[in-house]
Amino acid sequence: MHVTHDPAAEAAATISFDDFLKVDIRVGTIIAAEPFPEARKPAFKLTIDFGPTIGVKKSSAQITEHYALETLVGRQVVAVVNFPPRQIGKMMSEVLTLGLPDADGKVVLLAPSDAVPNGGRLF
Repeated sequence: MHVTHDPAAEAAATISFDDFLKVDIRVGTIIAAEPFPEARKPAFKLTIDFGPTIGVKKSSAQITEHYALETLVGRQVVAVVNFPPRQIGKMMSEVLTLGLPDADGKVVLLAPSDAVPNGGRLF
């Protein structure tokens, strides 16, 4: 499932605050980034540290347009950590790394503007 990248698209259906709380969105720090040539669309394999409670998780991220591998390690990102793992090519993606589309629909990572502790939950 993919959502539209059209900024003029109407808002999604209204949900309750309890529905929002079901989505566990946390911050983590990328500790490794690798090429992912087996992916159908250009992507990188990310290893992200979400702190002692969530731990270290893997993610496939289609961020090759705006980011070089060597610039990713140490960068904080925001991800959904409570979706079920999903098979992407030969890897199991454990979290959904979040981003926003630029004017051309290419992914720009969602991240805190200042450093925050790994594992912090969005509220």
